[in-house]
Amino acid sequence: MIEVSHLTKRYGAHLAVSDLSFNIEDGQIYGFLGPNGAGKSTTMNIMTGCLAASSGEVRIDGHDIFEESGAAKRLLGYLPEQPPLYMDRTPREYLTFVGRAKGLSRAQLAEQMERVMSVTQIGDVADRLIKNLSKGYRQRVGIAQALLGDPKIIILDEPTVGLDPKQIIEIRDLIKDLGREHTVILSSHILSEVQAVCQTILIISKGRLVACDTPENLERLFAGSTTVELTAEAPADEATRLLSPLAHITGLRSEPLEGGRCRVTLDTDSPDGDEVCREAFFAFSRAGKPILRMITARASLEDIFIELTSSDAPAAADGEEAQA
Repeated sequence: MIEVSHLTKRYGAHLAVSDLSFNIEDGQIYGFLGPNGAGKSTTMNIMTGCLAASSGEVRIDGHDIFEESGAAKRLLGYLPEQPPLYMDRTPREYLTFVGRAKGLSRAQLAEQMERVMSVTQIGDVADRLIKNLSKGYRQRVGIAQALLGDPKIIILDEPTVGLDPKQIIEIRDLIKDLGREHTVILSSHILSEVQAVCQTILIISKGRLVACDTPENLERLFAGSTTVELTAEAPADEATRLLSPLAHITGLRSEPLEGGRCRVTLDTDSPDGDEVCREAFFAFSRAGKPILRMITARASLEDIFIELTSSDAPAAADGEEAQA
């Protein structure tokens, strides 16, 4: 478990991270999502002990990342946004160096190297120079070094940046596999990436936590309303007259189309819009005006992300701790 409490980081007058608090429970894949410059990498670097905080604390299974750095860091595997690879070495040579730096015995290193190379599928390129590998394979080598030492928690900062679509899919599948045996924290500014692999999403904006929940709960919590759009064989003014008396409508916009048709957009306070659709259908049916098309749309996770990271979005719980 990771406990982040009132974490703040300042660079002079610039506040990169502001009173950030959240918990990471064991056995899940977490997505740390935010726009570029939101403070994700700064937070990751503090959580892994690579950067000092201005105030606040980070505990890894109860160990303070700075006061008990040895015990805390043994529980962590970290892939920075720019993997610290030695280009003139082979993956096997590089992993041997990292394993020794982590204090693994010869027997432990031999066993773990075979395992991490198998998990990351780099065995076929283990004896080629890293500088001659594709970006996708370099990322795999970076993930392999994070796995050495059998850490309980894997932290990946922008692991798919710069990869082509095929490589992105391969790394996503690898992350899902890692999530079966490790707690994984994935930092990204790409919504689809986080949505594809993560069970819990933390959204950060301007250094503050603005949401923390499952993708499904976030959509349900922030959707709030549903928009209904319909096309009917009726003049726009008549459609407005038929729909205006209906309950749960908070906004109505109609526009004429060719052939005596119209398009109507209804804003509702209904979570799913089913009742509004039903009543609209009956209203037009009683008037003898057929509805040709009707669709509903709820706020997507992308809509929620844009709303929460806009300049005037409030911080989650006013800076109080978010329980993931």
